[in-house]
Amino acid sequence: MTGAEISAVHPGAHAHPLDNAVPISGRQAPPCTVVIFGAAGDLTQRKLVPALYNLAHQRLVAASGFAVLGFARREYTDAQFREYLGAELKGHVGSNFEPGIWNWLSGRTHYVSGNFDDTAAYERLARALADAEREHGTKGNVLFYLATAPEFFAVVARRLRECGLLDESDGRWRRVVVEKPFGRDLNSARELNAALGKVLSESQTYRIDHYLGKETVQNLMVFRFANGIFEPTWNRRYIDHVQITVAETLGVEKRGGYYDKAGALRDMVPNHIFQLISLVAMEPPISFQADAVRDEQAKVLRALQPFSPEDVLTKTVRGQYGAGQIGTKLLADYRAEPNVEPESSTETFVAMKLAIDNWRWSDVPFYLRVGKALSRRVTEISIHFRRPPMMLFRDTEVHKLSRNVLVIRIQPDEGIALKFGAKVPGATLRLGSVDMDFSYADHFGANPATGYERLLYDGMLGDQTLFQRADMVEASWAVVNPVLDVWAALPPRNFPNYHAGTGGPRDADLLLERDGRAWRDNLK
Repeated sequence: MTGAEISAVHPGAHAHPLDNAVPISGRQAPPCTVVIFGAAGDLTQRKLVPALYNLAHQRLVAASGFAVLGFARREYTDAQFREYLGAELKGHVGSNFEPGIWNWLSGRTHYVSGNFDDTAAYERLARALADAEREHGTKGNVLFYLATAPEFFAVVARRLRECGLLDESDGRWRRVVVEKPFGRDLNSARELNAALGKVLSESQTYRIDHYLGKETVQNLMVFRFANGIFEPTWNRRYIDHVQITVAETLGVEKRGGYYDKAGALRDMVPNHIFQLISLVAMEPPISFQADAVRDEQAKVLRALQPFSPEDVLTKTVRGQYGAGQIGTKLLADYRAEPNVEPESSTETFVAMKLAIDNWRWSDVPFYLRVGKALSRRVTEISIHFRRPPMMLFRDTEVHKLSRNVLVIRIQPDEGIALKFGAKVPGATLRLGSVDMDFSYADHFGANPATGYERLLYDGMLGDQTLFQRADMVEASWAVVNPVLDVWAALPPRNFPNYHAGTGGPRDADLLLERDGRAWRDNLK
């Protein structure tokens, strides 16, 4: 849409079919205003507003009681903010785009400019919220989304409290969504939780991890607990080990300033990876209520065995990419990227061997690897089952029995595959591997999504199941902290130690080979 077309939409625009629409699936969220702090940033334009558009397209937002308020330092009028959001919306929602729905949503979108620590700006925000309640029927309910730098999380929450914007009297609700990272280490995570806890109740605090918005991740619990053929074998008696791979082909691109201070370990492991592990390894909850699920996830995180300094040297691997080629694209050394120190010791690759010290998972290693500038983009969990005894096959041509492997693909091709052995046709007994493969796109059709739809929707509903609790955050950092300490004390001497476009450093392969295992061949 052009800027003129967007500017022509106004809060009192004529009724749109969405106003009386029935949700495509699920129930419609209650009336509310979504306030996005940091609204002039990339996350808002690429992910959050497209996600809100997709929810409107599915008729899941309150048709007659919904508004969006952007808050940022940049000076925008309402019309300019709408034009900024609309400029790239069609590219992010694809064939889902309908001008009428964007007219409806943009007509309910407004903007407040100001600094995050400016009391006067929050007073303007309060007036804008009152206007939204009056003009759009939001009933005073507000979902605040902090798409800001981490140093502003506590500042914004404190200002909201001081200006009375977290008040939940008269039956209205106020909730605050906090983006990652939740601290840089255990101490900073505790400090952030304490700062938020002074002004927010835990029931108002929604620590978001966009990985949990992915369909296959959400399906993990359903897959495990709704299918009687899998849960009985989901334990140390039948499972040999578990692998988790999160591989990206991209380098750090324009994020060098942030990434060089964070690194792959902080950026991915205590949040995305540990959330996946907790869902794979948790015990069956007594219900799907938020705290029942999160209680079981927290137990897994607390059962992860902490690393001793010696363990860090033998059970963790770090890497940094050097120049290489991925497809037709040439990548320079990580150290040559913009805003990266020329002698940086920041890791762009991490591999680990983890142990869960409980009855179900004792002696079952969990191997993880995460990295940038690798040969293929893939995120998957693979469950490797124990081999059956060979005695039945001694007098046959079968020389080795391969493992059954259950693969849960999270991206880019969401789905589930099961590998098992079958007899190859012929007069002799020979085994071949067979894959049963399920793809979400093939079976259910592909729905354009950013990964934030379910999380924003749950925030409006007040469902915290897919959001981290304070104790979960701290339990995750408690596992990672010893690794950070050892790596800080012993800077790497061999960086860069893998070429862009490969599968990572050789030491990551040795991590499994020492145990007589190997990574799944998913990076070729």
